[in-house]
Amino acid sequence: MSKVTQPHTGGEPAGLTEVPAAVRDALEALFDERLAEAAEIGAPVMSAAAHLRSFVLGGGKRIRPLYAWAGFIGSPGPGRRSEDPAAVLRAVSSLELIQACALIHDDIIDASDTRRGNPTVHRAVEAEHRSAGLFGDAADYGRNVAILAGDLALMWAEDCWRGSGVSAAALERAFQPWRAMRTEVIGGQLLDIAIEAQADESIESADRVNRYKTASYTIERPLHLGAALAGAPAATIAAYRAYGRDIGVAFQLRDDILGVFGDAAVTGKPAGDDLREGKRTVLLATALSLLDAQSPASAALLRQRVGRATDPAELRELAGLVESSGAVDAVERRIAELTASGLAHLDAARVDPAVARTLTDLAVRATERRA
Repeated sequence: MSKVTQPHTGGEPAGLTEVPAAVRDALEALFDERLAEAAEIGAPVMSAAAHLRSFVLGGGKRIRPLYAWAGFIGSPGPGRRSEDPAAVLRAVSSLELIQACALIHDDIIDASDTRRGNPTVHRAVEAEHRSAGLFGDAADYGRNVAILAGDLALMWAEDCWRGSGVSAAALERAFQPWRAMRTEVIGGQLLDIAIEAQADESIESADRVNRYKTASYTIERPLHLGAALAGAPAATIAAYRAYGRDIGVAFQLRDDILGVFGDAAVTGKPAGDDLREGKRTVLLATALSLLDAQSPASAALLRQRVGRATDPAELRELAGLVESSGAVDAVERRIAELTASGLAHLDAARVDPAVARTLTDLAVRATERRA
C-alpha cells in the first residue's frame, strides 16, 4: 500500500482516490493467507473460501472503506498523526467482508438469483453441485455452503480488523462503533424479514430497517470508525454520524426505487425484484397509503400480489400502480430533503475542506445513482 502511506499534507487527501485499489490489495493478501489455511482443512472448505474470494474481489465500489478512510483523514485527533495509514487502510478493508456476509445471507433470504450481474453465491454452488452429479439436493447444498461462506466472511472481517496493525489504543477507541455496527446490520436484517412476514405497511417500520440494515454499516458507522481510529472529538463524530444517517437512508431510498424501476443491465438484478420478493420498503408503504385514498381497488390489488407475483408482465403492472400513485415523486422529495440535511451536518463538522468536498460528492453520487 505504498501509495497511501503518507499523511495528508494539503489539497486532495493523500491516497483518497487510491483507496479502492488499496483495499483490494489488502483483501487479496488476507485471502491468500486464509485460503492456505482453508486448504489444510479440506477441499470443500477451500472451495467455499474460493467462492467468497471471487465474490468479494469480483465487484463492489468499496464505498464503506472509503467512508471510513475519509472519517480518519478528515478528523483532528492524536491517532490522525500517530497511526500508520497503511494499517488503518487494512483495518477499514474489513468492512468489505462485513458487507459480503450481509449480501450473501441477504441473497439467500430473498431467494435471489443474481448479484452484480452474476449468479449469487448460493446459486453458483448449487450449479456446481448439479454439474458434478453429487448426492442430495443441489439447492439445499448451495444454500448451506453459502451460509457458511457468509459466516467465514464475518470471522475474517474480525481477523482483518484486529490484525491490521493499528494500535491497541485505536482499537479501544473504535470498539464501541465496531461492536454496534455488527449488531445493527444483523438486527436490521431481522427487522426486514419480520416486517415482510407481518405485511407491515408502516413507513416508520421501513425507515427503521433502512437505518439499521443499510445506513448504519454503509455510511454512519464507517465514518464513526475512521474518526474513532483518529481520536476525533465528540462533536466531529456526532456530525459525521448525523451526515451518515441522513445520507445512508437516502441511499437506501434510491435503492428502493431502483429495486422496482431499475434497468437490470445496469443494476445487475431483475427489474421489479423488490415487488417479487415482497420487500416492505418506504416506496411500497407510501404507494399503498396514497392508493388507499386515490383508488382502493388498485391498493387492494397491490397488497394482494406484492410478494406473490413472479410473471414479468404482472410485475410491470404492479410497478405501474406504484408509479401512478405518486409514491416515486414523494420518495424523490424525501431523498432531496435527507441529502440537504446530511450535507448541512457535514458543514457543521468543519472537517478538512478536501475531505468535505469528497464526502459531498459521495453523497450526491449515492443518492442520485442509477445502479
